[in-house]
Amino acid sequence: MKLRYVVAVSGGVDSVVLLDMLSKNSTHEIVVAHFDHGIREDSAEDAAFVSELAEAYGHAFETLREELGANVSEEKARDRRYLFLRSIAKKYDGQIVTAHHADDIVETIAINFTRGTGWRGLAVLDSDIHRPLLHLSKSDILKYAADYNLSWREDSTNASDAYLRNRLRRKAIHLDPDMKRELLALRSQQVESKRLIKEAVTELIGEGPEYSRYFFTHAPAKVAIECLRAVTHARLTRPQLERVLLAIKTAAPKSSYTAGSGITFDFTTRNFSLSLLK
Repeated sequence: MKLRYVVAVSGGVDSVVLLDMLSKNSTHEIVVAHFDHGIREDSAEDAAFVSELAEAYGHAFETLREELGANVSEEKARDRRYLFLRSIAKKYDGQIVTAHHADDIVETIAINFTRGTGWRGLAVLDSDIHRPLLHLSKSDILKYAADYNLSWREDSTNASDAYLRNRLRRKAIHLDPDMKRELLALRSQQVESKRLIKEAVTELIGEGPEYSRYFFTHAPAKVAIECLRAVTHARLTRPQLERVLLAIKTAAPKSSYTAGSGITFDFTTRNFSLSLLK
């Protein structure tokens, strides 16, 4: 049986190019997944457009609309989108694929630095999600779309100053190319550092499926948080991880704790295990 890609397609140029590339070159079975946030009045037209794309390529199509409203935060909209994508990946036993590219790396680093971040603010867009376009710039993607005469839909919210990413995007586009390359190189270094830290964490706590509550209760808080970050595949924020650590220390046996991002912790007297929604 072929492996499956669950390809996140918004209808914008990035995801349309991704879908075209994968449809031409991938040996994977493809499921097109579209999440409608319900933010714009015309968002249903995006869903119809993506549905037609999926049909034209001969792929299965999955969609969900939620009425998040025009004032929803970027974080909540992203979280709801990924919860949907992970549910579809679980349904099809597939790998999530998104259209993030090199300019998205630069923008995300800029957002992290603007908000305040540790070293992980450079190790962005590194997770269990497959992102095959990270080596391409936005201009590369636009050129591909023009070369192959692709059509896409423009999201009007991309021009709104209400979103931090949009404001930073307009600044980042003017960054010196050498500075962009330097940021991308630093990101690669930090991703490698994260991998090495993960290996060290595995040596400390093992690979599961159960972990010692005693270890997490008595380890220094920074070490415990780092270990929890690893076992949850970096899906949780630091405040969420801190709440998980408190639950590990205080939860009653045979109880559960829902941490967010599709992660649930189950406790025995001595240990805990966790389930992750793909």
